[in-house]
Amino acid sequence: MKTMTLSIRILVAFVVSMSALIAATPSQAAVETNVAVPFESQVFVPCANGELGELVNLSGALHVLSTATVDADGGIHLSLQSQPMGITGIGESTGDKYQGTGVTRANLNVTAAAHLTLVNNFRIIGQGRGNNFLVHETLVITVNADGTVTVAADHFSIDCK
Repeated sequence: MKTMTLSIRILVAFVVSMSALIAATPSQAAVETNVAVPFESQVFVPCANGELGELVNLSGALHVLSTATVDADGGIHLSLQSQPMGITGIGESTGDKYQGTGVTRANLNVTAAAHLTLVNNFRIIGQGRGNNFLVHETLVITVNADGTVTVAADHFSIDCK
């Protein structure tokens, strides 16, 4: 599904933007990036077009703010926030206009173990009633120092209103 791909795309952008941190020395001040990333995607909105659904071609930018810190013990702490910035779309069947809204936050802490939390709220808001596509995802992963995954939970929901 395209929305799952969006979460993965955001995480990849996050990791790439923080790749310079790998060479950082312990106890380094926070590294921050604040960028606009071009965004294009096609999303199927099932509640649009009188509940027949339609493809919506979206484009615009994602505002991505990320920070990375290495603590005195060598632990790496990354955080990311992204949100649509002028993302708009047109329905292929109806020609209806849509707006992309929402906020995605991710936090990754790596010490001897690693813990990732991602909360994604992605919304495609259409004209009129009944064609708003709402996606919510909460992803939590914890990996012990020995590589054992102790928590792996992905709660994903889609709602049309």
